[in-house]
Amino acid sequence: MDRYIGKLLPIDGFRIIQTGSAPQSAQWSLTHLYQPLIGKLAISLYQFLVNEYETCERGFVQSHHAIMAFLSTPLDQVYKARQKLEALGLLRTYLSKKEATTVYLYEIRPPFSPEEFFNDDMLSLLLRHEMGEDKFKSLRTRFSLPTVSVEEYEEVTETFDRVFHGVYPSSALLDQQKQSAQRREGTVSRGPAILNSRVDFNWLHHALKQRMYPSEKILTGDHRRIISQLVALYNLTSSEIERAIIWAINEENELIIDELKAACHDYMKDRPSAENGSIDEREKVPESTNKEAGNKEEQFIQLLEEISPRELLEDLSNGNQASEQEMKIIRDIMTEQGLQPGVMNVLIHYVLLKTDMKLSKPYLEKIASHWARKNVSTVRQAMNLAKAEHQKYQQWGKQRNTYRKKNTNQEVIPDWFKKRGEPKEKQPAAPINKQDIAERIRKLSNKGNES
Repeated sequence: MDRYIGKLLPIDGFRIIQTGSAPQSAQWSLTHLYQPLIGKLAISLYQFLVNEYETCERGFVQSHHAIMAFLSTPLDQVYKARQKLEALGLLRTYLSKKEATTVYLYEIRPPFSPEEFFNDDMLSLLLRHEMGEDKFKSLRTRFSLPTVSVEEYEEVTETFDRVFHGVYPSSALLDQQKQSAQRREGTVSRGPAILNSRVDFNWLHHALKQRMYPSEKILTGDHRRIISQLVALYNLTSSEIERAIIWAINEENELIIDELKAACHDYMKDRPSAENGSIDEREKVPESTNKEAGNKEEQFIQLLEEISPRELLEDLSNGNQASEQEMKIIRDIMTEQGLQPGVMNVLIHYVLLKTDMKLSKPYLEKIASHWARKNVSTVRQAMNLAKAEHQKYQQWGKQRNTYRKKNTNQEVIPDWFKKRGEPKEKQPAAPINKQDIAERIRKLSNKGNES
């Protein structure tokens, strides 16, 4: 008994989808290259499915009776022909069974062009075995495109960087790029012409090693290609791409490409111009016309601008001396991200109160990197950005597991954050009492239950 009988029933339904578009030479490939391997019936089945997809309503389900009738072929032979199409990558088949209904989904995939076919080792070997050496060489010669030697020419192709960013690399870099772009016979380079040597991957490798990241795992071949494209697209400096990469590394030391793209886009979007800064409109606050500190919030802002991060840490620790480790963390973040002392004070204040008074370095680094890309330079800008991105920062804290949330109702929130929706009170100007403000800062962590 034929083992194919009963594998497919005439009443079973099928619908068709298509992936990609067939090249103009698809018909030549099917009749001269694929047909010797899988036979005339399989090619006829493929062409029938293509024609049905182009002429029938999308999503239309019909039974396999139609295939049997149009091809005048028993269903077991149709099944064998379908398997041959699947084996050579021309068709993918999916099955859905709901109650008593069986429906197959046939995904048509375009055949290789003759050039792609002969460059595929498996397909070309199969054709050689099937046709014999002489006929195989005749076919390959017949479908080979005429080649023109470029040895007598000098390549003057422009690069993406030069056209869009006006970056004019040295002749040494261009020579290096040409050498790395040497192509194998029969292959074609596609896509924008990117100057890969503009990215110093040796420097990136060293920078990641210094931060104890596995650079070999991060700077893989595919990742290098994407990094080169992003550097060219957004015209990034070495320092900017390094920060973007570090930003996009997760806890398993894996490079998350979507986060890398978002970080690079932030650098482009928030790059300062000659006319104005790069802080979003929602994060801008008009300068106060009153030069003297007015209400408590103004005094608090002025204090954060005047005191050092060490003094703030000691004030929040009830006067205890800041540890060397804490100061090293603050120093590294300030120098690496280029934050002003006042901005760093806001960051310390925010993170301590959100992490149960623990100075979490990963959490600090992630927010500091965001603020650096936003070019935050003042205490007020930092406070308003923390208010605007509060939900995002909370999510970052959860992802990195940098702190444990005790209870949603007991969450400690800075006073300046809780007042983000309230109109400012107008109070007469008052002299700054540093001791009073320092006492106020020390008590902030106990005010989480205030509404």
